[in-house]
Amino acid sequence: MQCCELKNLTTYYRAIAKLALPLFIGQLGTIAVSFADNIMVGHYSTAALASASFVNNFFNIATFACVGFTYGLTPLIGAIFATGDKDSDSRIGRMVRVGLRVNLVFTVIVSAIMLALYFKLDKFGQPDELLPLIRPYYLIVLSGMLPVMLFNVLAQWCYAINNTGLPTWIVLGANAINILGNWLLIYGHGGFPELGLTGAGISTFVARVLCAAAMLYVFFASRVGRPFIGGYRNGRKENGQARLIAATGFPVSMQMTFETASFSGSAVMAGWLGAIPLAAFQIVAVSGMLGFCLYYSIGAAMAIPVSHAAGRSDRTAMRKTALAGYHLILVCMVIVSAIFLTGGSHIMGIFSSDKAVVAAAMGVIVPLVLYQFGDATQITFANALRGTSHVMPMLYIAFVSYIIVGIPTTYIIAFTCGMGLYGIVLSFSVCLLLAALLYLIFFLRATRQKKPHTLPG
Repeated sequence: MQCCELKNLTTYYRAIAKLALPLFIGQLGTIAVSFADNIMVGHYSTAALASASFVNNFFNIATFACVGFTYGLTPLIGAIFATGDKDSDSRIGRMVRVGLRVNLVFTVIVSAIMLALYFKLDKFGQPDELLPLIRPYYLIVLSGMLPVMLFNVLAQWCYAINNTGLPTWIVLGANAINILGNWLLIYGHGGFPELGLTGAGISTFVARVLCAAAMLYVFFASRVGRPFIGGYRNGRKENGQARLIAATGFPVSMQMTFETASFSGSAVMAGWLGAIPLAAFQIVAVSGMLGFCLYYSIGAAMAIPVSHAAGRSDRTAMRKTALAGYHLILVCMVIVSAIFLTGGSHIMGIFSSDKAVVAAAMGVIVPLVLYQFGDATQITFANALRGTSHVMPMLYIAFVSYIIVGIPTTYIIAFTCGMGLYGIVLSFSVCLLLAALLYLIFFLRATRQKKPHTLPG
């Protein structure tokens, strides 16, 4: 019976793998750049690594809020694409136009909030000696918010029409430029000034601008975008699309915001322990991306056929797609966990020449491995639920799991129980497993409905 079930899922495995492969390659590129960034910054100085940890983790809240808002476009465009109607290209073009406008407004609001927080950076309890490094790097990261939004809106359009390759190759090219820029600007090679952490920020900003410019070219000037331009230019027939995009994107945005806020709050708490624990936390966070990025490449790919099945109101296909995606993600989880258990000490050691920082990072390998199952499971069913367009529960699930439960749990285990950095990383398992269970329940509930998806206008 079990073999028969696996055989029935083979088609779904293949469909997800085909879509996930370009995303998988792109995520590997993202991991490579993240590793390269932190290795170069970490070997430049412990203070630079600690400062990058605070800013990157703090700013991830804003970045993922904006990126999550764009994710609402994938199921909407995917559902239109799945119909194959003669006017579907035109409707998708209009959806992209409105999506760009709505996401621009949202990104400006989030950026304004982050700018206001810039003037309160000294209130977050970070070591005083880090603030001169934190402030300029913060402003550079802030300036990259708009390019991130532009790239991701058009990337979601590509994903929804089953073209996951183009954004991937664009990201890989920009990643290569980012690594080169780091080498030139952090250490001052090739006649460039030695800028340290600020140089890393400038390099990342340039890479983000190039990504946005390339995606704009793909949509407006290439044959891939040509079928959709007519609909894009016809802005008179929006049919409430702005409200629909906001209603679909906002819960996903808040889900990612709350999840990221929990982890970013952990980074702030690590800073309360001192510069060395903060630098070690950054090493652990970057190492954890090895799992997160691989799981997410499959999860994001899985959401595409789920959205297509939702457009056809095919409950069985939605569930089988999610199950097949979960199987693939669990395989990745086992591989990643084995890598951490057998080679974790080597991974931690490449990020810094400071023995105290490396020792602190190596001390939390076990809780790093423990939270992989929760991370893999919550990514699976969050993306499955996103594919159905029944996204409002994601907001409440994330708020309860990561804010109501996650942040207090982190504080209690780390400080009340006196477990320090070990307790901070250990607490991730609690909120991730709770979120995973709730996403699964709501996905099953959504797919029990006779008509689990309403096509956008």
